[in-house]
Amino acid sequence: MAAEIIRGPRDLPAGLKGAAVAVGAFDGVHRGHQAVIADAARAARALNAPLGVVSFDPHPRRFFQPDAAPFGLMTPDQIAQALGEQGVERLYLLAFDAEMAGMSDRDFAERVLAQGLGVRHAAVGFDFTFGKGRTGSPEALRAYGAELGFTVSVTDRIDDPDGLKLSSSAVREALKAGDMARAAAILGRPFAIAGEVVHGDKRGRTIGVPTANVPLGGYMRPAFGVYATRTRLADGRVFDGVANLGVRPMWRTPEPMLEVWLFGFDGDLYGQVVETQLIAWLRPEMTFDGLEALKVQIDADAQAARTALAAISASR
Repeated sequence: MAAEIIRGPRDLPAGLKGAAVAVGAFDGVHRGHQAVIADAARAARALNAPLGVVSFDPHPRRFFQPDAAPFGLMTPDQIAQALGEQGVERLYLLAFDAEMAGMSDRDFAERVLAQGLGVRHAAVGFDFTFGKGRTGSPEALRAYGAELGFTVSVTDRIDDPDGLKLSSSAVREALKAGDMARAAAILGRPFAIAGEVVHGDKRGRTIGVPTANVPLGGYMRPAFGVYATRTRLADGRVFDGVANLGVRPMWRTPEPMLEVWLFGFDGDLYGQVVETQLIAWLRPEMTFDGLEALKVQIDADAQAARTALAAISASR
């Protein structure tokens, strides 16, 4: 069950205040984030308080660098779903605007956490910074909390035994390299793209390969190429498949697109929101001499995808 998304912190009713919260950007809800949430959960149990997460929309980086390339790992709905799986009841999604960006660290602690949300505990990571100019530190938050009436815990850096760096930037590096196994190891689940299925040029239908086409929107661009995939439909059904992510060099689409062929599916998905896990990167994008050569390669890609998905399923 997904966490309830609460757009705050202004004018919240008393019943939505008083949570023990983890505070941060939480794009990816990776294993490092999950450790901070676990500390907040321990405080929530001790205080008999709801468990919440305080995060921002848009991501602060998007506010300060509006022209930067897309870098998102999740949509707010995906974040809420992943948080719900961690036992989080509430996602306080704060608008990161000029007012928020201009707040001092003390203003954020007092006006947002203490007064606006009425938090009883705040859990943060060891490298957490906040306030204008990122002047606030975990130690500063602990001092503000003691003054304003909430406790603070600081989660130490987690060192993965396999040497993985548990960070959102490390996930992005893995995705750019097409290393889906490393990305999944950091996230604790496969990376997934969710979006509404839109109409494409329907070329796939002419060669017997209908695809569900999903714009990438604000997601970062993983390595372009062909992937083995698993897609969850709006009705909960899950289909294995093979997908092309990129600009299709034969036709050079103006914006990158995820085009998924769902094995065994026959139906209309237009207008529906689907979520596709990128399980394994199979090959880069290629150009072909014609549709027949493309069809031969798609058949080979489909077989490679089935093999990769079967191997991953068998290893679990």
